[in-house]
Amino acid sequence: MAGAFYLPLGDERYEATEHTNGPWNPGSQHFGPPSALLVRGLERLEATHPAQLARVTVEILGPAPVGELQQRSWIERPGRTVELLQSELSAGGRVIARASGWRIATSDTAEIATDGGPLLPSADAGSEAAFPDGWHGGYLEAIEWRAVRGAVTTPGPAAVWARQRYPLVDGEEPTGLQRLFTIADSGNGVSNFLPVAEWWFINSELTVHLRRIPEGEWIGLDAVTLVGPHGVGTATSTLHDRSGPVGTGAQALLVRPRQAGGG
Repeated sequence: MAGAFYLPLGDERYEATEHTNGPWNPGSQHFGPPSALLVRGLERLEATHPAQLARVTVEILGPAPVGELQQRSWIERPGRTVELLQSELSAGGRVIARASGWRIATSDTAEIATDGGPLLPSADAGSEAAFPDGWHGGYLEAIEWRAVRGAVTTPGPAAVWARQRYPLVDGEEPTGLQRLFTIADSGNGVSNFLPVAEWWFINSELTVHLRRIPEGEWIGLDAVTLVGPHGVGTATSTLHDRSGPVGTGAQALLVRPRQAGGG
């Protein structure tokens, strides 16, 4: 069994391993690892001054096969205080995901920094999270999950801590942002309230706003899913490290009975 989510092949090509396999559609990746790989591409774009990613949006343009991916990253709009960065992943010559990120020049605002909000209960106090029948391994088994409020198997809002069992890219220590994005795309799954065998609740994108970079291996996800009357929903998450909230995540959801189709 591979020791990472991706094996580097050179020339910005990566082989997805079995650890990326999604819980609902075997053969397609859960979009946590591709989101983190896109963020890694943004992080690798050289900055001329101290700066931090403040907002990242991942647009999901199609399924990500468990196979070879090609990546390219570039600075779309350079600037001294604010820059727009881009990264995209392709499979078989087709772009399957694209990320845009606003990178902002940092300064010292510690004196006026606001309280991030209440802490989640510690991961040490949580219980091993269980998942609904019919959800497959791969990604789920490549993450250590600890439930601290609600439960993934119980409909409604839930809070979990999660920690990667494997590095994102073989031979590399994941950054704090890579760890966060590996988990952030799970908000709709953690806070699900619809039977997966009967309903689609698929996210078309993930947007994360950040106040600071998370530290440590554990990422907290405090999530809720809400659905409107016309097949559109949102999953929103407060994202934590052990020191408290670091930002917010949101996913736009397509919601419909499975017999109605999806995609």
